[in-house]
Amino acid sequence: MTKTKNTKNINRSKLHLIKPWYFLILAVLSAVVCIFALRLNNENMIKLRDAVYAADKNDSDVTLTLQKLQAYVTSNMNTNLSDGNGTVYPPIQLKYTYQRLLNSESAAVLNSNAGVYTDAQNYCQSQIPNAFSGRTRVPCVEQYVESHDNSLPTIPDSLYKFDFVSPTWSPDLAGWSMVTAIISAILFAVTFICGKFLFL
Repeated sequence: MTKTKNTKNINRSKLHLIKPWYFLILAVLSAVVCIFALRLNNENMIKLRDAVYAADKNDSDVTLTLQKLQAYVTSNMNTNLSDGNGTVYPPIQLKYTYQRLLNSESAAVLNSNAGVYTDAQNYCQSQIPNAFSGRTRVPCVEQYVESHDNSLPTIPDSLYKFDFVSPTWSPDLAGWSMVTAIISAILFAVTFICGKFLFL
């Protein structure tokens, strides 16, 4: 009986060394660090996203800024690209880069087509050299223009639209502080409940 009582007293004295409130304090501090780290992750993502938009608008190196954004978003928590204000999907759309390419292709097609009519007249004159009136050459000219006219190629806009997925958990400050907060909260609950039962 005395031995059992002594063992219970030893267990109680050992439990006094483990204070549940230490775990609670650690859980709260870790949660605060986690919140600030998540906010910092989001702010860094916004800076990188704005750099992509600026590069797109100013015709600078979009590829490099896009790669930096992708690497950051896919390796950090709370870096969802959508700002939640009814943004279009996918959230990254390089509209200026796409428009520049479209304009460039349109100009190339116009330049190419500019000489087609002259070529048609020369061709039809060589085919029908004895015609005194241009009317007899009109069908020939029309047919030549239709067969040699260059149209604008289709440029898929999906090549200029991007979305990257943010992980649910990442091994950065936000991720590890979240793990610490959860484990500390569990340890607080366990030590608090065990302490209550041992002192009954």
